[in-house]
Amino acid sequence: MSIVGRAVAVKTPATTANLGPGFDTLGLALSIYDELEVTAVAEPGVIVEVHGVGEGEVPTDETNLVARSIAHVFADQGQPLPGLRLVARNGIPHGRGMGSSGAAIVAGVMAAKGLLEGVVDLDSRTLLRLATELEGHPDNVAPALFGGLTIAWTSDDGPEFKKLSVHRGVSPLVAVPEQITMSTALARSLQPQSVPHQDAIFNVSRSALLIAALIQSPELLHAATEDRLHQSYRASAMPETDALIRVLRENGLAAVVSGAGPSILVLGSDPAQRLVAAELLERHASTTWRPLMLAVDFRGATVGSLPVAAVA
Repeated sequence: MSIVGRAVAVKTPATTANLGPGFDTLGLALSIYDELEVTAVAEPGVIVEVHGVGEGEVPTDETNLVARSIAHVFADQGQPLPGLRLVARNGIPHGRGMGSSGAAIVAGVMAAKGLLEGVVDLDSRTLLRLATELEGHPDNVAPALFGGLTIAWTSDDGPEFKKLSVHRGVSPLVAVPEQITMSTALARSLQPQSVPHQDAIFNVSRSALLIAALIQSPELLHAATEDRLHQSYRASAMPETDALIRVLRENGLAAVVSGAGPSILVLGSDPAQRLVAAELLERHASTTWRPLMLAVDFRGATVGSLPVAAVA
């Protein structure tokens, strides 16, 4: 069956991973999005048109991460790759700890799912496996795929996830620095190979508490977001992030590094806490930070068919 002429639209949420103590395990989908339109064409090759974040910066050929992700799925499923025309409208900041690379991978995987509909069936387990193969770990791609709060882990059978609903009182704010970025690879290189036993026990307790806080008891978020496994080791690479988190936490707010940073995630126990956080950031930041008052995205990535004329 030829898929030439098929066109799909994909919408993928931003994510924030770790959430403090849940290093490489917990992730949350957020209501800021990348949107993608993909058409399968007869002419070989890949052409990518980028609008918004990354315009003029990211590759516009087959080396584009979204295009590589589509190709990965087709190769895994033993399907011939058609020519591809992509139009990306990106809203997720790059290099800021909001899962932009994970979102690009998920967008490509979901686009491939839509293009291959009726040819092969890609279930949730397969989608997670393919996205994790490209990303390297599932903590960002799981919430981008499935929405909500996700617990991700790896078993002998591959990556796994559990999606949970978040208490309606939980109110996220992400503070994004205008001029500062952080490489995930650099952030990971600052991690020690081992940590003290007491620190491991500390984080196990806080991670368990964090699940309860997010789904049932938001008033526990401040205590539940304490961490000893990764943030302190990375602080020297993000001094302003570290200083602002200290200010926010001293004022009773559940502030943590968003993903690899340098953005800051504040998990408010009610919407009013976000206003307090924004005011503190404005007062104490020495550079420009943009406070994004977001909702938890419960749907995850979506894909739907388009008439070819809509994206021609």
